[in-house]
Amino acid sequence: MCLGIPGKVVETYREHDVLMGKVEFGGIFKRVCLEHVPEVQVDEYVLVHVGFALSRIDENEAQRVFEFLDQMNQLDELEAPPS
Repeated sequence: MCLGIPGKVVETYREHDVLMGKVEFGGIFKRVCLEHVPEVQVDEYVLVHVGFALSRIDENEAQRVFEFLDQMNQLDELEAPPS
């Protein structure tokens, strides 16, 4: 099953004219394409699937989804690869 993971936008920037962002997922930071949500601002939450933010969501909904996914052990892709 493919899931969208909620994350908090902590930085936005342009890379090769594409809107990108640094997004936090429970203490883990990932680079995410924000082109589908160009109105997103720093400190807002987005739903991310395979590196693309698909929609903005509010903080309460983001927290509920993140907790649910954590309980279902569906957050493995966020873990840092072993060194």
